Amino acid sequence: MAKTAMRTLDENRRQAKQLMKRILMGFRARLDEELRPRGVTTAQLQILHAIRGAPGSSGAHLARVCQMTPQSMQALIQKTEKDGWMERSKDRENDRVLVASLTKAGERLMRDAEAVVGRIEKKLWVGVSAVEVAGLVGVLERCLGNIEEE
Repeated sequence: MAKTAMRTLDENRRQAKQLMKRILMGFRARLDEELRPRGVTTAQLQILHAIRGAPGSSGAHLARVCQMTPQSMQALIQKTEKDGWMERSKDRENDRVLVASLTKAGERLMRDAEAVVGRIEKKLWVGVSAVEVAGLVGVLERCLGNIEEE
């Protein structure tokens, strides 16, 4: 009998949770390793991605989207701006709010990083069929729905 089949349901659930965490941590570690020579962290990349998706975002909005505290976000924004990947300017409607946008260097970095992410993702899914991926997505969506706030 297969090792997985001999485990109890609770053991399999615990193992699935641990594997998801290890996959995410491993993915991020690989991404950090490949991005390190470019001088960017995955946290900064997350900010740049959020800005690209919603140009003109405030620091408070970026903190919510990136699931960071405003204090952590502020420090990362300052470093990312200093590194020349984003810039902030006063909001047209409220000059007390600074809004963020990507610089040309930030856009180039995003393209480079997306290529790195693509290579890592390709390796991650070797030997996994489209049907298996679709089934996994369905299971994970249900699990996420079960723990999200209503």
